[in-house]
Amino acid sequence: MLLGNATGGFSWNRGYEATFRVNTSSTESPVEHVMAFLDEAEVVPMAPAGSPNLDKWKDAWSNRPEVVAAGEPFPFPDPDSPATLPVVLCAPDGRKIPVDYWGDTATRRDNVKFWGGSGGYPGAALLRDALEIVRGKMRQHANNPFALSGAQTSSFRLDWRRDYVPIQIGFSINKHTHIQTTGFPLVEVLAAIGVSHARPRRASKLEYRYGVIGGGESILLEPMFHRAALGAAKSPAPGSPFRQFVMHLDWPGQEGQERCITQVTEEETTQ
Repeated sequence: MLLGNATGGFSWNRGYEATFRVNTSSTESPVEHVMAFLDEAEVVPMAPAGSPNLDKWKDAWSNRPEVVAAGEPFPFPDPDSPATLPVVLCAPDGRKIPVDYWGDTATRRDNVKFWGGSGGYPGAALLRDALEIVRGKMRQHANNPFALSGAQTSSFRLDWRRDYVPIQIGFSINKHTHIQTTGFPLVEVLAAIGVSHARPRRASKLEYRYGVIGGGESILLEPMFHRAALGAAKSPAPGSPFRQFVMHLDWPGQEGQERCITQVTEEETTQ
């Protein structure tokens, strides 16, 4: 989306070591380019004209929502709460990337919304908070961006390394204010962008299945194939390696509210 003509693919030809190769039309490193964009991007919530959510919005959450004129396209019906208003990441040069998966209730796709929106805390604020933790640090970690961590009190729950289930560890961190959880905000942000365009398959409230397509050492595929693979039961590109995984979740708090990932297992490998 940022550099154009992007192709990529996983390679598992070296045993269990996975390598992802990516190519774009630019001579610039695509990873460093993405880090630079996120380092500068502003979180802009969006709301349709006349939305009651405009009056409900709290300035402490982030920038006030930008109003979409009547008759202009909006990704889904105006939500009941400002917590699920869509967001656009806007760079100073005018480039934009939407993030809106959490409000998708109008299609057959599951919205993969694991966070409970405690006190109505919106996705826009979670996204802003995640970016603020890593601003000024992303470009230096372009060689290993998924390891960039920081103290994080709330998240989209898309990276399971920060989460826990109190009954399993024997206590609630909320009751021990001297304990801080370490999260991986950049993973959260990139995952939120990713599931805005493709979703895993929900088997139940606490189980999701997803697929990952490989391209070997030489074959790089366009993004549409990787998006299709995420929710597919078999390879969308016949002949390409394909792996399926099962994501297991649990309730970190009250049942029926937020969910967190507890385990991911490989279901099967299809050549």
